Amino acid sequence: MDKKLKLLQQKTAAAKLGGGEKRIEAEHRKGKLTARERLHFLLDEGSFEEIGMLVTHRCDDFGMQKQIVPGDGVVTGYGAINGRLVYVFAQDFTVFGGSLSETHAEKICNIMDLAMKNGAPVIGLNDSGGARIQEGVSSLGGYADIFFRNVRASGVIPQISAIMGPCAGGAVYSPAMTDFTLMVEHTSYMFVTGPNVVKTVTNEEVTAEELGGAHTHATKSGVTHLTAANDVDGIEKIKRLLSYIPQNCEEKTPRLPFELGGELREQLTGIIPENANQPYDMREVIGGVVDEGSFFEIHAEWAENIVVGFARLAGSSIGIVGNQPISLAGCLDVNSSRKGARFVRFCDCFNIPLLVLVDVPGFLPGTDQEWNGIIANGSKLLYAFSEATVPRISVITRKAYGGAYDVMNSKHIGADMNFAWPSAEIAVMGAKGASEIIFKKEIEAAEDPAALLAKKEREYKETFANPYRAAQRGFIDEVIDPKDTRRKLIKAFAMLENKVEKLPKKKHGNVPL
Repeated sequence: MDKKLKLLQQKTAAAKLGGGEKRIEAEHRKGKLTARERLHFLLDEGSFEEIGMLVTHRCDDFGMQKQIVPGDGVVTGYGAINGRLVYVFAQDFTVFGGSLSETHAEKICNIMDLAMKNGAPVIGLNDSGGARIQEGVSSLGGYADIFFRNVRASGVIPQISAIMGPCAGGAVYSPAMTDFTLMVEHTSYMFVTGPNVVKTVTNEEVTAEELGGAHTHATKSGVTHLTAANDVDGIEKIKRLLSYIPQNCEEKTPRLPFELGGELREQLTGIIPENANQPYDMREVIGGVVDEGSFFEIHAEWAENIVVGFARLAGSSIGIVGNQPISLAGCLDVNSSRKGARFVRFCDCFNIPLLVLVDVPGFLPGTDQEWNGIIANGSKLLYAFSEATVPRISVITRKAYGGAYDVMNSKHIGADMNFAWPSAEIAVMGAKGASEIIFKKEIEAAEDPAALLAKKEREYKETFANPYRAAQRGFIDEVIDPKDTRRKLIKAFAMLENKVEKLPKKKHGNVPL
């Protein structure tokens, strides 16, 4: 059955509810596509096979027996993206507002079960007003059935959620448990309780966009990993994301054809400023290391003091975690630790090697950080790296101070290879602070305390503000010329390609959530 006929069926069914075609037109005016149009743009041409097209709801209350619509507000099936099998569901807001009923949930669960059995990703295109209130607890049970499958599928197959309309109440928890969430700007929102409830309970005046729009969740909460200007842009980003990810936890990462050539990158030589307190953009380092134009950043607008994302190195997919000196000097804080930990654990789930770029002066100090649990949250990143068994390589570009040095994929927590640039400084703390503590009495007794402090600071720098002490102890495998970084990484990841490491037998670890 061709696309035009399916769209005609949808419009006819929606019209039975009264004004159905007008609702479709209204959605288009907002810049939204219909459920079937979204699937048309998402999947390879002619690859979609629908499942459950004739399913209808079973509710007889509140006059619902007179409103029977085939498909029951969700289009489900399977198809291909760039020739790779995927399972999909797309909620149809033009049918009962896309509300979730018992049968609506059963269709989604069926797709998730098939995805688990066949080891392929699940993509959900969410556009729903929430639970169908006419069905009461049956619709709530439907949500729970989906949640249960989200958890069972976690770490087995990739799960991606695109929020392309409203997503409120219980509906938000399924996307929150998937691996990646994308939101469309100005047409989507996510919140547990809407603006009206917020006003009633807290007297706060807030719009749906301010409370749970794409920009809010991309910058303030970190709930969404990606944002898109419109539905088509969002779909293209989902396709690109999938290109870096294997089909399931038993496969290796996708590899594109690549021919090795001159892999020196002269532009890396001048990136680190002479002044150790001057910032630079870690994305420039990433761009000089990975295949040209291949870096795909995740969570770009949240916790900007750490950069995470996917890239390709000699055609192979890798995950990248890097401190960002242009934001909070690259310090680790509550949000950056959570952001990094989640990304590291995803990469470890799906056999994606990790490259860690280190320039970290420590953990961010302050009452705000301590009272919001920097201890527990910082340990999430430490736990994630320590748990990961994929190939792990670090490059220390400049500062690696204190406990943050340990946390950022040091050899001590299982990193396979650690390189350092000559500009690297590996120490307990910065030279000034260390000198003030070590030589406190001498400085206080000196005729010119400032001059003595400067002298001791220089001595400390000469002793510790370099990578060679760590290299002597074997904590750094090699001090490398920045321009040679890409070549070294290509060879090191190739060497680690068949790495096998097994964790002690246990039910599961107790990550400090």
